[in-house]
Amino acid sequence: MLNKMIVGMLPYMPKSSVWLFSKRYVAGETIDDAVRACRELNAGGMKITLDLLGEFISDLAEAERNKQEYLRIIERVQAEKLDGNYSLKPTSFGLLLDKEVCYRHIREIAAKAASYGNFVRVDMEDSSCTSPEIELFRRLKAEFPGNVGLVLQAYLRRTLGDIEGMRDLNAPGTPVNFRLCKGIYVEPESVAFKDHDEVNRHYLEDLEAMLKLGMYPAIATHDKDLVRGAFALLEKYRLPKDRYEFQMLYGVTPELRRTIVEKGHPMRVYVPFGRQWFGYCSRRLKENPKIASQVIKALFVRG
Repeated sequence: MLNKMIVGMLPYMPKSSVWLFSKRYVAGETIDDAVRACRELNAGGMKITLDLLGEFISDLAEAERNKQEYLRIIERVQAEKLDGNYSLKPTSFGLLLDKEVCYRHIREIAAKAASYGNFVRVDMEDSSCTSPEIELFRRLKAEFPGNVGLVLQAYLRRTLGDIEGMRDLNAPGTPVNFRLCKGIYVEPESVAFKDHDEVNRHYLEDLEAMLKLGMYPAIATHDKDLVRGAFALLEKYRLPKDRYEFQMLYGVTPELRRTIVEKGHPMRVYVPFGRQWFGYCSRRLKENPKIASQVIKALFVRG
């Protein structure tokens, strides 16, 4: 109860105070901050995916600014020779305002990344966005078959059907590339599984479906049980290390991440940055209120 109260108080707390907690999970506000974090991760044998924070915009002028910022990010990553790619949220480009404008912005970003032989991941947002984001991904995959991927959320009841429904996108040399995560948005029970064990069971069911269909899974989890389950499935299907990867969030379960890397599995770290960090960190807390005690520690302990 106390942890939930702390989460509820976040919007009323000074952002400078919340940042003391949040900086563990966000690389910083600028591309320079993100580059420093990415270099460190690359040096540790991990790839990265960069995400400029911000979503659910209210005007299309902001969508244009976000597109231009992503184009600059791609040029900077190329110049710095970082080993990584890009993640983006369609609502940052106006998905809920004008789908066609959103598509054109993201297509331009995907084309820029593809010109360097790189890759863009379309993030999945709340359930109101699921169908339009799959439609968007289909359009991009048709033009950039090996340069775009999608996120799917195991807690959604529809996900297994969505995996099977996109099997037509699989092609030799360019398998469908899905990041599979549990899901973080608050959804009604009619839309999403709620029980922890039930979500985990469906996560592994979804992962196995991807392996059976010859898709490329990005196994995004910080749950030790799911990591063990994924190890078992990878061994069962004898998947070579260039046909999958694990993914984790910046600053989350670094010890588990290190264990996976030491076992020789490919790892990619999701590196969020930008001025819109507050909403991202608030969602992290809502997903796991137990870590709210870290907020209190950050407020009263320096260094």
